[in-house]
Parts: sequence; structure tokens; C-alpha cells
Amino acid sequence: MPESPSAPPAVDLPARSDPTGDPPPSGGGAADGAVGVPGRSGDEAADGADGRAGDPASGPDGAARATAPAGPVTVDRETLRLALVVGGLVLAVLLGFGLGRLNPPVNPAGAGPTASTGDAGLPAGGAHSHAPGTGAHSHDGATVAQGGGDGATGLSISAAGYTLVPSAGAPAAGRAGDLRFQIRDEQRRPVTRFAVVHDKPMHVIVARRDLSGYRHLHPTMAADGTWSVPVTPFDPGVWRMYADFTAVADDGRQVAVVLGADLTVPGTYVPRPLPAAATSATVDGFTATWTGTAEVGRSVPLRFRVTGAGGGAAALEPYLGAYGHLVALREGDLGYLHVHPEPVRDGDAVTFWLTAPGPGRYRMFLDFQVGGVVRTAGFTLTVA
Repeated sequence: MPESPSAPPAVDLPARSDPTGDPPPSGGGAADGAVGVPGRSGDEAADGADGRAGDPASGPDGAARATAPAGPVTVDRETLRLALVVGGLVLAVLLGFGLGRLNPPVNPAGAGPTASTGDAGLPAGGAHSHAPGTGAHSHDGATVAQGGGDGATGLSISAAGYTLVPSAGAPAAGRAGDLRFQIRDEQRRPVTRFAVVHDKPMHVIVARRDLSGYRHLHPTMAADGTWSVPVTPFDPGVWRMYADFTAVADDGRQVAVVLGADLTVPGTYVPRPLPAAATSATVDGFTATWTGTAEVGRSVPLRFRVTGAGGGAAALEPYLGAYGHLVALREGDLGYLHVHPEPVRDGDAVTFWLTAPGPGRYRMFLDFQVGGVVRTAGFTLTVA
């Protein structure tokens, strides 16, 4: 809390000349902090004076007293000006303190700490999980703007002053093409400064509304701020696109945001039912399993293991700064939960800390890399 301004310094105003021409008595200056009023001697204004008028006409016995003139007291113009300045300063300090309490700094942490390293030299920042329900917070110097009242992100096309703007024309069913978009700021300017997080400046997730399709893409940016990435053919239907990034503002602040928008791929759309809840999935001869119990509003560990065809632990390789990458999407509104694992593995297990924002069914997508190839295993999770 800012300290209150100190009392104004003493101001020595020019004393009226004594009609007798005698010099003023020694020690008759104004005491510290006092403001001299014209027409009074220094003895009269001194702190702790006995109240005598200091009239040279007083008799030797001190009985004669001078009587103060009647009528209003005239305040010197300089004194009034000083009082107004001091009052304005006090008001400004009080207003500034009040506004500071109402609007705390967006990024109180300032520059983030130096990243530590974990298992196999992986940066500890790669294990950060944007825990649902925590709201906006700071991570490695970046303010994380959580979306949704319950902590799920990606539910809005605009957040924290940034807007996702997909290029005109959705991908065509059955044909390869490019996915293009921009991120724009509050002045509708294309954003071109992004921080590299988990080895990439931009992560794009595209999932079909029935959660039967999933893609994790890493586009590249042109000089004008347009991001693009080649895509293989999409099935017809409505797909949800998520742009997961950390923008660097003009003042150097870093803001982590997840924005979402729907993409409609023309054609006959036949929704597929969500697979039953399961704790294992097989892809390309690898079996991924997980253990743990997700809870609403509480961060709990989910441990994933990947085994090869012979049943032995797969030789997982670092991917995006960690040994796995997990995204969970909520059935219905497709609320987005983006979680990264602990930097140090528990034996052959990769641990993720997950907080379910609410009850319901979720589809989890685990990306893992073996032999330079990234594979994705899907699981249905039911949270009571």
C-alpha cells in the first residue's frame, strides 16, 4: 500500500517590516511545519508560544495586550496555492491506490524463472498442466487465460483480447488442402509475435463434433501473420478447431490462450456413437493403458503405460518437450483440457495430473512417439 504523503514543508513568507525599524528578536522564526500568516511575528506563530501578540507597545509590566483586528482573515495567495497542490497530490495517491486494488496487474510475476530440467534434460515447463478451474494464472512469465466458467477452454472464438479468424473456405471432404487462419488483437491487427511453448509457437487441435476424428497439427506462420498447415482429407461433418498459443503483447507480456471455432466440411454427415469407457487402446501394434480415477474439481494423477507387441515397455521418445501429450475433450460442448505429464517418469509410466471440470463423458487423446513416429491412442473417460 503506498504511504500517505508527508506533511508539506514549512513555507517562510516575508514578514511585514516593523514600523519601529527594530530587528526582530532572535529565535523568532516559524517552527517546523508551520505556515506563516502575514501580520504576525515569528514569536506569535511559534509552536508552544504563550499567545502574546508581540506588540512593541506593550508596557514594561506586560499588562498591555494588542487586540486582533476584527473581520475575515486574509490568506496569502501562495499559501492557498500550496494547499491546493498538496490536496491534489493526496487525492491522486488515494485514487491510484483504489484503482490498483480494483485492477491488479495482469502479470505480477514479470519475467518467468529460468526453466529447470527434468528427466533426460526435458524442460520442466513441458509438464505444466493448465488445471481446469484455476482461472487466469501465471506460468513461466505468461498469463494463462482460462476459458469457460468451469475451467474448460476453447469454447470461445475470442478471449483475452485475441480472436481466431479462420480463412474463408472450409476443407473439402475427400480432398487434401491447407488449413489457414490468423490470430488478431483488439485492434484487429494480425498477431505475429508468439512464444515457443512445448517446442512449438502454435498448436492446433482439430476434432470432429462426435469425437470420432482427431488431429494434432503444427502450422507455420507467414510474415503477414497467416498460419497454414497441409491437411489430409476430412470426413464430412462439423469439426472443432482449437488454436493453443502464447501471444507476446506489445509491452512484452505473454498471454497463453486457447481459442476455438467450428469448421463445416460439406457432405453427408452420419454421427458416430462415442465408444464405451475403457482403460486401454491399441494402435499400430502398441497398447496404451491408464490407471487412476478422475474427480470433479480435484487434480488427480492418471498414469499411462505403452507396451509393444511383445508386452514389454515401449521405448518412448520425447515429443513436444515431454514423453507424452494428452488432450481431453468433453462430450457435448467439446470443452478443451490440455495436459502435459510430469517431466520425470515413474518407471515406465507417464503421469498426467487431470482436473475434471464437471461430470460427464470425455474423450482422451494420448500422443506418444516411438521410433520417430507419433501415434495417437483414444480413450473414453466417464467422470461421476
